[in-house]
Amino acid sequence: MTQPPAYDSSPPVCPRHPDHPAYVRCQRCARPVCPQCQRPAPVGIQCVDCVREGAKTIRTAKGVFGGTVSTGRPVVTIGLAAACALAYLAQQAMPEVTGRFGFAPFLAAAEPWRFITAAFLHLPSMPMHIVLNMMALWFLGQYLEPLLGRVRFALLYLISAVGGSVGVLLLATNPSSAADPTDTAWFGGTVGASGAIFGLFAAVLVLNRHLGRSSAGMLATVAINFAFGFIYPGISWQGHAGGFVTGLACAGVLAAFRTPARRPWQFAGLAVVCLVLAGLAVAKYAAVPKVYWDPQIFSAAPARGLQPCNLSPTVDSPVDNVAVGVAHGLDVVGRLGEPVSASSSS
Repeated sequence: MTQPPAYDSSPPVCPRHPDHPAYVRCQRCARPVCPQCQRPAPVGIQCVDCVREGAKTIRTAKGVFGGTVSTGRPVVTIGLAAACALAYLAQQAMPEVTGRFGFAPFLAAAEPWRFITAAFLHLPSMPMHIVLNMMALWFLGQYLEPLLGRVRFALLYLISAVGGSVGVLLLATNPSSAADPTDTAWFGGTVGASGAIFGLFAAVLVLNRHLGRSSAGMLATVAINFAFGFIYPGISWQGHAGGFVTGLACAGVLAAFRTPARRPWQFAGLAVVCLVLAGLAVAKYAAVPKVYWDPQIFSAAPARGLQPCNLSPTVDSPVDNVAVGVAHGLDVVGRLGEPVSASSSS
């Protein structure tokens, strides 16, 4: 007689954990799966491997304006605020940081990084400057970052920051047209995130209009903050205007190309905005005599009678003595040769 095959009485084990008995099978691959590897599925239980494979076939959710839907904390907003906080600490520890990275039209042609770095600096002697700007960034970022996605929100903020500096440059009186060349904003300096913040203000207005949402409260906020630039002396309303117009342009691009078929053009449109800003800056410098911005000519200018600032030869960067102040958390401008103090803003 033939003997029947021996019956294997050992319990099934998990392929990932051979020492763990597994009496439940995956609904997808039918392999035994231990409690440690079990994952709830719409029907029954799946193993870790099947869940991972299934996730590859699921399309990433996109927002209304094409950005990847993000949940949880607004990490870009937090990162931008952290960068400003670190820069502020650096300003406190090394006072020369403000002068080396703040924006001043007569220096930015040779040092173009100032167009963006100035947005991460704030008045060291006025903590409320950075506090109020970061509060605005936090409230606006919590709304815009999930709406646009992290990449688009970051680009909106950074391009608006550059636009704020370009606004200061474009609206600065050409020094050649003034009786006293040093008595113009051309030789003044600005610091602060307000240009970028105003760009976010503008984006909320544009995007809410396309979404059919009310922006009455935001309009009042923008109007009040714009008014401060004209009521209080020294506030850089030029930076606010530049950031606001740039934010309008960026948000307009994102809204105009929000349909799935046209979303690839969003980044091309933002690149065009950057090129326009660069072109405007180049055109402004072309309209100003080189003696007022070329570093090789400018360094020799005092010998020919041009006195743009009262500095000692030991100062490495002429903008180190720029007076920058703050009122109501908004950027301000000052003149070279004046001490940096809170009184300069009032």
